[in-house]
Amino acid sequence: MASFDYRIRYGECDQQGVVFNAHYMAFIDDAVDCWIRALDAEFERRLGWEVMVKRSEITWAGPARFGETLILDLAVDRWGTTSFDVGAVGRVGDREVMASTTTYVVVDSRGFRPTPIPDMLRAHLEK
Repeated sequence: MASFDYRIRYGECDQQGVVFNAHYMAFIDDAVDCWIRALDAEFERRLGWEVMVKRSEITWAGPARFGETLILDLAVDRWGTTSFDVGAVGRVGDREVMASTTTYVVVDSRGFRPTPIPDMLRAHLEK
C-alpha cells in the first residue's frame, strides 16, 4: 500500500471549479509511476520491462477543488500473470472524492509485448 499527496492546481479544474475528471487518471498514473520508481528510478532501461495502462475506471464521489490536497491511497487489488489491478481511493481530508481501478500490464521494453510480472516488482508493491 502507498499514499501520495497532490495539491490541486488551478488549471486542473473545470468551469464548475472542481477537478476535471480526466485529471484523476493522470494523478493516479503519476502516483503509480512514483511508487514503482521507488524500486528503481530507471527500471525501463536497467531492468528491461515497463508498465503500461491497459484500462482505467473511475467512480466520482464528490468534488476536489483548487488549492485542496488530494490524498491518493493505492493498493494492488489483483495479480495476474502479466497484469495487475491498482485500486485507488482519493480523498480530501476525510472526505472521499473518487475511487478507481486501473489495470496495468507489464511489457518488455523493446517490443512492448506482455511479459510475466517480475518478482521484484510484485514484492515491492506488496510492501
